[in-house]
Amino acid sequence: MASLVESGWRYLITNFNDFQLACLGSFFLHESVFFLSGLPFIFLERAGWLSKYKIQTKNNSPAAQEKCITRLLLYHFCVNLPVMIISYPVFKFMGMRSSLPLPSWKVVSTQIIFYFILEDFVFYWGHRVLHTKWLYKHVHSVHHEYATPFGLTSEYAHPAEILFLGFATIIGPAITGPHLITLWLWMVLRVLETVEAHCGYHFPWSLSNFLPVYGGADFHDYHHRLLYTKSGNYSSTFVYMDRIFGTDTGYRKLKALKKTGVEDDGKEM
Repeated sequence: MASLVESGWRYLITNFNDFQLACLGSFFLHESVFFLSGLPFIFLERAGWLSKYKIQTKNNSPAAQEKCITRLLLYHFCVNLPVMIISYPVFKFMGMRSSLPLPSWKVVSTQIIFYFILEDFVFYWGHRVLHTKWLYKHVHSVHHEYATPFGLTSEYAHPAEILFLGFATIIGPAITGPHLITLWLWMVLRVLETVEAHCGYHFPWSLSNFLPVYGGADFHDYHHRLLYTKSGNYSSTFVYMDRIFGTDTGYRKLKALKKTGVEDDGKEM
């Protein structure tokens, strides 16, 4: 397996330069993973398949879904791609490389774990700031246009928010200067995580059923359903930050009520 990965990587670095791989390659990889993982949830919602696992009974209209896709393409090409190009010199300065040999799996896994922990910490505080009155009204409310999220809404946001919270995603790699393959793996895992958190479905095989520290769709869906001043659940990946700072009390109370068969819909949008 390792030799196969190395052979594939040798082909890439032989036929493309660092800039092409780090900027255009990263953008292509992001778009591919994002839309391939997010689009199926639109089809599930429209077809009504696996509806018993859907967290909310409400569905988004086809027009709302299409609006999301159109805006995403605009933001990705006009915000994400330029940011990747502009940040390239920074990553190179901090030590990012694409040459052989590839880093060991021990190095890669250690860096990825560090990125998840750091991203979650930075995202939590940035997200809480976005839920202050002025910033929510003028910036973050765009993301909350979808009270019933689906996979692709994970990156539907105001351009200012894309830059603001995007910092949480790139700060780890920026300060460690990883190999490009590590950066790509981090990007793929982060995209899959945020799409899953916004997918609107809680399946028996959802990671949160097996890893209690992981938030997942059920945890984040609660955040989208409630008024911005009372939503809580601000973390991106894990649940411990909200638990430590008491911003998940409403969610835990609702979970406890559901376990006793009581539904509390009074504050839902």
